[in-house]
Amino acid sequence: MEAAGGGGAAAAGGGGGIALHDFSGRLGEQRVHFHAMRLRDSLFLWVGAAPALATLAVAMCNPRDSIPVAASLLGDPSDTASACLAQRLASKTKKQIFVSYNLQNTDSSFTLLIENRIKEEMMAFPEKF
Repeated sequence: MEAAGGGGAAAAGGGGGIALHDFSGRLGEQRVHFHAMRLRDSLFLWVGAAPALATLAVAMCNPRDSIPVAASLLGDPSDTASACLAQRLASKTKKQIFVSYNLQNTDSSFTLLIENRIKEEMMAFPEKF
């Protein structure tokens, strides 16, 4: 598991800009790539093995419920991997989270590996998230 160069581009104008961060890791038998784009109050996270944007979901915290609300924006709505990951990350970060999960393996143990890899990177580079 390694960070791929950091990709730290921040927009001009101070701390409220955009920060980009790319990293990857071998999870099980598969090499997985991650692209994070931190915006002012939200985070866009792409997860995949090949260039594709097959699904996109958003999740955000709800003051009336402890479980973040999530919606599928792109792709098959019965594929809940993006929405579930977005919900868990929104709960952790308290931000609006957009997730595009583009891997065929949606097994819960594998998605937990994905989530843990993201959390590792969040701990190592909090300014990127």
